Amino acid sequence: MSDEQPVFDPKNMPFRRLGNSGLRVPVFSLGGWLTLGGTVVGDPVKEIIKIAWDNGINMFDTAEVYAQGKSELEMGRVIRELNLPRHELVITTKLFWGQGKSPNAGGLSRKHIVEGTQASLKRMGLDYVDVIFAHRPDVTVPMEEIVRAFNYVIEKGWAFYWATSEWSAQQLEEAHHVASKLNLIAPIAEQCQHHMFHRERPEKEYLPIYSKYGMGTTTWSSLASGLLTGKYNNGIPENSRFAQHSEFFKNTVAELQKPEGQEKIKKVRELTKLAEELGTSTAALALAWVARNPNTSTVILGATSPEQVVENLKAIEVLPKLTAEVLERIEGILQNKPEAPNLFGRPALDTFGRPAY
Repeated sequence: MSDEQPVFDPKNMPFRRLGNSGLRVPVFSLGGWLTLGGTVVGDPVKEIIKIAWDNGINMFDTAEVYAQGKSELEMGRVIRELNLPRHELVITTKLFWGQGKSPNAGGLSRKHIVEGTQASLKRMGLDYVDVIFAHRPDVTVPMEEIVRAFNYVIEKGWAFYWATSEWSAQQLEEAHHVASKLNLIAPIAEQCQHHMFHRERPEKEYLPIYSKYGMGTTTWSSLASGLLTGKYNNGIPENSRFAQHSEFFKNTVAELQKPEGQEKIKKVRELTKLAEELGTSTAALALAWVARNPNTSTVILGATSPEQVVENLKAIEVLPKLTAEVLERIEGILQNKPEAPNLFGRPALDTFGRPAY
């Protein structure tokens, strides 16, 4: 390992604020779910993280549960071996499922939030993470305890911000209400699934949360676990995610054989034709489409090779091509845009004024 630290070059990577915070994150980041520490270990992990860094990605996302903690171990090892400057990185991890089997080894009790944070930092070999996520909501714990515990983690300097993942709008509203009432720190972002076939929650349910609290999203599975790459148009390739994690995705694969699944594949084929017209890939088009949403702070990429990172980052070049006309063509293919809130006959407001939601 060289003593000289590499200098970060954002290249042509756009940056956005993470929710309502002052933290700037790349529009495309790299995550470790199912890959880093799981199907990808050793030197390939280093190659993937290095190519991401070399192409303007300085945000890396993991979780205590990914590969039973091995994802955090691998990510921390690579950061040290590449001698990446900590102040140039945005590192995020997530708590909920834990590493043990005792009743207090997971969830969002104050005990697990504090002990889980310490354990994650130890695995990664870091003094702090930039953002720590509540990986799922815990309805068995009072919201006040959850907010107080994350506030404590931030006050101890173990994280700068906290956020959520797959929380309902009602749960987010409650967290903000508790934080405001007790003068504590509220979550700044929500890590949600968002892709062309999964739109209701990120595009409709969260609308009041975006406008009221300025929260942003760090989206996962924006390629629908590879479905939106077109690789499953003619079956399940041997080296694909669906094949490598066949037990995890068995229901998804079964759904593809049904009429609804076949309809999705038909739509992917139509999206592929549109992507070819735009001079890009289906994957890059799908990723750019999620990034085009103004409430998206960052799109988390998954990768099993350095080449996949480079290929997916072509989505940056697609962003300016997503004109109103192209977006309308995409809606024509998808036919699944969430319905606008019911106004119950109220006349529409002036389109150039402040939106109602």
